[in-house]
Amino acid sequence: MRVLVSGASIAGPVLAYWLTRYGHEVTVVERSPVLRKTGGHAVDLFQPAMDISERMGVLERVEALKTGTERLSFLREGTRRPISADATKIFAAASDRHVEVMRDDLSEIYYDATRADVEYVFGDSITSVDAADGQVTFEVGAARRFDVVAGADGLHSNVRRLVFGEVEKVFTGAYLAVLSVPRDLGVPGAMTGHVGPGRSAVLYGARHLDDARAVFLFRGPEPAYHHRDVVRQKELLREAFTGLHPEVDSWLSHLDGGRAFYFDSITQLREDRWSRGRVALVGDAAYCPGPAIGGSTSLAVLGAYVLAGELAGGDHEAGFARYEREMRDIVHASREFALGVAKTLIPRTRLGVTALVRGMQVVTSLPMALMRPLAKLNSKGVRMYDRVVLRDYGSQDAGVTS
Repeated sequence: MRVLVSGASIAGPVLAYWLTRYGHEVTVVERSPVLRKTGGHAVDLFQPAMDISERMGVLERVEALKTGTERLSFLREGTRRPISADATKIFAAASDRHVEVMRDDLSEIYYDATRADVEYVFGDSITSVDAADGQVTFEVGAARRFDVVAGADGLHSNVRRLVFGEVEKVFTGAYLAVLSVPRDLGVPGAMTGHVGPGRSAVLYGARHLDDARAVFLFRGPEPAYHHRDVVRQKELLREAFTGLHPEVDSWLSHLDGGRAFYFDSITQLREDRWSRGRVALVGDAAYCPGPAIGGSTSLAVLGAYVLAGELAGGDHEAGFARYEREMRDIVHASREFALGVAKTLIPRTRLGVTALVRGMQVVTSLPMALMRPLAKLNSKGVRMYDRVVLRDYGSQDAGVTS
């Protein structure tokens, strides 16, 4: 089959890799003129995404670029004494196999694994898709026909808008922002932060980064701005964090320095149908549980792997149906988990703030031998990813076990 994938971030290259392995001819179109390096945030790969990365032969490189965060330290608003926790124990409680890696690094790793075998078209975007016959028009390139079109273009998916129109969304009541700041502000291996009712700001670095990253989570009203209106986004961020702490003010002073900046509402997609005709959606374009709170990166990697596997035989109608069936339960679980995380990570009250930081302390005070068995009892939490059993699709995976 000839397959067009829209989006070259995470799900797109992973989908392209496996489709190519199964003998399909793949083109990836990306709006950005180059591979995006936007100064994004750190993302988590849980067990299934780790296993898939290993099957792709890129796990060693992923682990070499992990952030290496080991220590957490938070100062509650209005207090002077920080509370510390062991990040390695928190990660161990979340998954038996986990790595935290910068999103941009992960995207580049997956791209490098595919660029020799996949046609990448940068600086172009889809303007129309005929879901019935696969005819696609572009802003720059000539129209082409494909057997399958996959939208892997994120929460604000262009393909979803063109083919599916408006879909059900749930705003969690919170926002996420990430700002690049000078490297010397961060300490590799450590995350420091300030947390108050309805808002938190943290700073971290990594040995291989030439900058540090400040991450902001805060509660606010329904979005009333365009997702590309950077000026308004910066205004909202400043308004939300006024008075939290002078150190946070110093981080925000870099907003107007031309440094990399990311901002978005933490919004869920609630549709359960991710295909129409010859078009399918994958990753955040299909079932975003909410940036930074629901394991969306691991879900995107898993979804891309499953979609490619179900299309291995070339029957897109049957493959799409199986893909939706295979992914539905884990998508539903990730949505519910994300809503709980949003409440926990961004508490509304001072009592909630105290419960958050004390809870982290309790978790990290437990011996590892006791903590892991206790964590596994919570199968509806982030441990839900460890319960996923990967299928082997096709003879290309012969000899590889989950």
